[in-house]
Amino acid sequence: MTGNEKILQYLSAVPAWYLATSVDDQPHVRPFSFAAEQDGKIWFCTATTKDVWDELVANPKFEATAWWPGHGWLILRGRAGLEDRVNDDIRYAGFAHLSGLGETYDGPNDPTLTFFSVEEPQAWICNHEEWVPVEL
Repeated sequence: MTGNEKILQYLSAVPAWYLATSVDDQPHVRPFSFAAEQDGKIWFCTATTKDVWDELVANPKFEATAWWPGHGWLILRGRAGLEDRVNDDIRYAGFAHLSGLGETYDGPNDPTLTFFSVEEPQAWICNHEEWVPVEL
């Protein structure tokens, strides 16, 4: 299993995971629940109308974490690649996922729907005894 596959396994095994940003020395944390892989990179979905997007534009560094009961937790650190280059399949999957959560968009090509990649990723799988780096 590749490092990206392991990360996606953790992120998809739980109903929500948490992404943290920091702007003006103030951390912001919110739940996320969509992740996909394309071209060897992990991609997340959000909207340009959300605070998280403005925060990533101001400071693209972020950290995400997911706790998978019985497996420990994942820590994923990176920089948001803000150039949306996902393929149509991922765009539709992200649109369908967010629509299923009750968000409203004018289809998968709605200009407010955007995807960002995880650049310069670092990841660890942790339990109460050790932190194991994920080879990326």
